[in-house]
Amino acid sequence: MEFNVKKGDLFECKVPCLVIGIFEGKFKTDSVKQLDLRLEGAVGRITRDGEFRGEFKETLLLHTAGRLPADRILLVGLGEEKKIGLEKLRQAAAVAVNTLREKRIVRLATNLAQIKIGSSRAGERVQALCEGLVLADYQFERYRTEKREKLPPALEEVVLIAAESRDVKEIQEAAENAAAICQGSFFARDLVNEPGNIKTPAYLAERARSMAEDLGLKCTLMDRAQLEEEGFGAMLGVARGSVCEPVLIVLEYQGDNNGGRPLALVGKGVTFDAGGISLKPAEKMDEMKMDMAGGATVLGALMAAALLKLPVNLVGIVPAVENMPSGSAIRPGDILTSLSGKTIEVLNTDAEGRLILADALTYAKRFQPRIVIDLATLTGACVIALGHHAAAVLGNHDGLVQQLIKAGQRSGEKLWQLPLWEDYAGQLKSDIADVKNIGGRPAGTITAAAFLQHFADDFTWAHLDIAGTAWEEKGRPGVPKGATGFGVRLLIEYLRQSK
Repeated sequence: MEFNVKKGDLFECKVPCLVIGIFEGKFKTDSVKQLDLRLEGAVGRITRDGEFRGEFKETLLLHTAGRLPADRILLVGLGEEKKIGLEKLRQAAAVAVNTLREKRIVRLATNLAQIKIGSSRAGERVQALCEGLVLADYQFERYRTEKREKLPPALEEVVLIAAESRDVKEIQEAAENAAAICQGSFFARDLVNEPGNIKTPAYLAERARSMAEDLGLKCTLMDRAQLEEEGFGAMLGVARGSVCEPVLIVLEYQGDNNGGRPLALVGKGVTFDAGGISLKPAEKMDEMKMDMAGGATVLGALMAAALLKLPVNLVGIVPAVENMPSGSAIRPGDILTSLSGKTIEVLNTDAEGRLILADALTYAKRFQPRIVIDLATLTGACVIALGHHAAAVLGNHDGLVQQLIKAGQRSGEKLWQLPLWEDYAGQLKSDIADVKNIGGRPAGTITAAAFLQHFADDFTWAHLDIAGTAWEEKGRPGVPKGATGFGVRLLIEYLRQSK
């Protein structure tokens, strides 16, 4: 998709379609009056007849019949003016793309970013708009061999209309930033959507290595022998049940020329999770190819940060394993010795994500990070608590947690804080080891984070449980069915604001 910025009159653009946003009931504005005049009263007629009200996500496609240089106009409802925000602008843009792709329209022009949204700057509005356009254009169709010619085409060009010549540079930069961020999101989506028979730990490691090579990142891949030598007992324990070899993926991005301490991003990388001996039910087990979404987000965020040339130092750590049942798999009741030296009583082999993260968090200490953020599709309890609308955030530093929450609000990838009081740690006490890997049904998301806290007590740390937000079952504006890439835009927003 190519973005072109032009200063001028939207109604003079010669493109297949103009995309115009209208607030609910606001049909007397200067722009709507001008459009109605150009279309010889057509807008007035359809609004009087109730054919278009401007309700949020409502659309209506009109043919101009030669009355404008553009062939068509797509009206997009923005809802009530007082409720407009950057996320609604993203969604409105995504709705427009979904509508136009169905009509096989691949070029458009819009002035949607000129809408006033609180105290937002033009660049913020353009980025939100372009993210909505790009994210909605995503398709994962590489394994479809039949009727490919009938698949909706990808957008080719978007013309962004600037109100003033002085705005052109800012708008172009914001559009390019959005494209880079979405490229990271797409990388994460592609990885998560890959089927388990392709996406082994070795495959994930190779994709990370290739990406690092393209972008000039340092990549270190630790194989089983190295993990055994180092003492990654928890991670190796999870990997025992699979014929697929485990790999620890470590990427380093150097964007701070002053040599500042890095920020570490740690992502769960279970490429397929059958549950191990504590086998999952058959229903929806196919979706467990997405249990490495936290790791995919870390890789996507490193890609976006490098493309944006953010002035920060980052370390991305992804423990990649497959969790399968077999004669060599760990059993409920087994005890593992983690990289930290702490012993873990494994009461449920399906609570494996926290085991591999324990070793990854311990490993992160070697980089002396100033901040550590981990992301994982960790608990079904998080889906019960928050549904699919927000991820949970917990941590040992409230300032960090609040910064992440604000970044989530700005990016549209929302977080909700859960408590991490000492009271919950009691549920993880083991009679025969330092800690057990489950704390029972009550407060499952919190006790999972409390387990991780045992291995994150030496640094400022936050944990994001993205179990409910990493996968979309039905499809919504900007997020087709399947992988969402959740967390990439959130992390980039956090990094840009906290650098």
